Amino acid sequence: MKFIPLTVCGAYVVKSEPFCDERGSFARQFCKREFASVGIDFQIKQCNISRNTRKGVLRGMHYQKEPYPEVKLVSCPEGRVYDVILDLRKDSPSYLKWEAVELSEDNGKSVYIPSGVAHGFQTLEDNSAVFYQLGEFFMPEYYSGVRWNDPAFGIVWPECENRILNKRDSEYELYLQ
Repeated sequence: MKFIPLTVCGAYVVKSEPFCDERGSFARQFCKREFASVGIDFQIKQCNISRNTRKGVLRGMHYQKEPYPEVKLVSCPEGRVYDVILDLRKDSPSYLKWEAVELSEDNGKSVYIPSGVAHGFQTLEDNSAVFYQLGEFFMPEYYSGVRWNDPAFGIVWPECENRILNKRDSEYELYLQ
């Protein structure tokens, strides 16, 4: 596994290094020892999968508030997504900075997202899935988000004629600094 630091402090692209032979390939997606080697103590408490049937589905920008903030390892085992993280930690040097990584079933990338960082994605093709490994249990009363197109962040999303959002994601309040 390779850990490539992102501009959002504490976030990484985690690149698997597959073993390939005539049967196909095999790759490790998570190894507690390898995460610890870059200073990450990640305890997986829950795993979720988001299946998205159409190109243009946008989910986000989500996070979980204190005292149950989520750490996430996100990958795309099927299809292709534009994955976005946004630093909402006021004491962070990368506060309000965002970064996007394309995740796909072919590129072997995952994104490690520290707590206090919002997450969202837009599908780039039909039938895309996103797999989440979470360091905290889902706590609905602490679940929150910020608007995906808030001008305070300036996130650049891929062009999309028929973007599909749910009501909650389209109606989050604008971020107040």
